[in-house]
Amino acid sequence: MLKLARAITRLNRWIGETLAWLIVPIFALLIIDVAMRYLVGRPAIWTSELAQLVFAVYAVLGGGYLLAERAHVNVDIFYGKFSVRRKALADLATSALFFLFLAVLLWQGSSMAWESTEKLETSQSIWDPHIWPVKVMVPVAGILLLLQGFVRLASDIRVLKGLPNDEETFGKQASDESSH
Repeated sequence: MLKLARAITRLNRWIGETLAWLIVPIFALLIIDVAMRYLVGRPAIWTSELAQLVFAVYAVLGGGYLLAERAHVNVDIFYGKFSVRRKALADLATSALFFLFLAVLLWQGSSMAWESTEKLETSQSIWDPHIWPVKVMVPVAGILLLLQGFVRLASDIRVLKGLPNDEETFGKQASDESSH
């Protein structure tokens, strides 16, 4: 089981670190768009839309990586002061909401992706690129996030049992390691 958890965390980290490079083409596309506006007097019809599509993939597939790194936004008014054990309890208490969210995301995202793929959906813009591959990334991202969520759940249970969690297997732990 630990090998599976380690593989899931490694996969999500690799995806996140690889996706980070998508900022470069997004940035380049937006620079081209601005340059075309000022140099030619009008933007290219494809640069802004392509930047949006690339950003959509970047944003949606980064969820598993963010969960492994515990980098999602938290309301730290109370949580930030909790011990590692108390953070694990809070995370376990809210995990039902997390898994409910993922159930809806996978259900609705899969339906949307299936319909889009069946129609080979395009954006209906002047450029009209295929958008179905981007929509397929929603359930793929949901599965990656779900798998990392199970790893995080196991990590929180291990904390409550007093068992050690290594970062390579379970991702980053809560910041207060001294109370472990």
